[in-house]
Amino acid sequence: MPVFRLTKRLAFPDPSLAEPSGLLAVGGDLSPERLVLAYSNGIFPWYGPESPPRWWSPPVRPVLRPAEVHVAKSLAKAMKRRPYELRLDTAFRDVMLACAEPRPGQDGTWIVPDMVHAYVALHELGLAHSAEAWLGGALVGGLYGVALGGVFFGESMFARADDASKIAFVTLCRQLERWGFELVDSQVTNEHTARFGTVEIPRDEFRERVRVLLEKSTRRGAWTLDADLR
Repeated sequence: MPVFRLTKRLAFPDPSLAEPSGLLAVGGDLSPERLVLAYSNGIFPWYGPESPPRWWSPPVRPVLRPAEVHVAKSLAKAMKRRPYELRLDTAFRDVMLACAEPRPGQDGTWIVPDMVHAYVALHELGLAHSAEAWLGGALVGGLYGVALGGVFFGESMFARADDASKIAFVTLCRQLERWGFELVDSQVTNEHTARFGTVEIPRDEFRERVRVLLEKSTRRGAWTLDADLR
């Protein structure tokens, strides 16, 4: 099946036409309008340096309900100690840059400069958010993603201290639950997302759930954790 080439026209092919790998289209731009359209249709960008934007809609999606996030006993014990100061949206760009740093076993990063620029623009529009763990005034862990309606589309996370990103993620899920969010998307299954209890659902089901949840109002602007979660 051929991969579609995007033009300047703000449109995507039907995600059901994606390759078995999930690759749907190549090209286009990373404007806020195109990114919002992509996420609203179960599509996300993922590519590396020296490559045009590549757009994906995998055949299955790992998701979880914020209210059902799994917290291992060891992590629950760590959270009770409150080892970190937890914040939302105070260092979005820094979180992205930390997520972009090379990791063991990886040659490079998919969070290229154009991606950073694009998602910072989304953040400034109040549609992309970061959850952060701080220690002694230093950013030691966190994650970022896009929020539309009742869905949080997770992008990437990082940790420079024990359990920092895990604690930030669980805390974010608890806040999302209070705000009435009903779905967290993890894009692709891996050991980091599976530990929280993600469940894979077919692309069509995922897109339908997103469609329904987009009818909810989008919580735009800078986010702040409830005092008891910090």
